[in-house]
Amino acid sequence: MIEYTEGIYTFYVYILTNKNRTVLYTGVTNNLKLRLQQHESKLNPNSFTAKYNSHFLIYFEKFSWIQLAIEREKEIKNLSREKKLNLIKEINPNLDFWNSHFK
Repeated sequence: MIEYTEGIYTFYVYILTNKNRTVLYTGVTNNLKLRLQQHESKLNPNSFTAKYNSHFLIYFEKFSWIQLAIEREKEIKNLSREKKLNLIKEINPNLDFWNSHFK
């Protein structure tokens, strides 16, 4: 996990997957617990995560500045699937679901 200690707010860049770990979704939020609940409840039924049942957290990074978080989200979104998986496996080698840490 990469963490910047400046600033007073917390922002997260996160990667979700589906039950079979075949889909990867990258997002940014200031409230990871709430955002995970929204994805799981399919708050927006027409969204990518709702369509592909992607609500399992497998990776996140923590930031104190939204600009850094958005920049990082864009970097991750531009990675190939293989590079995303390598990034995830650096801290989560088994692609375990981490949702229970935010309940």
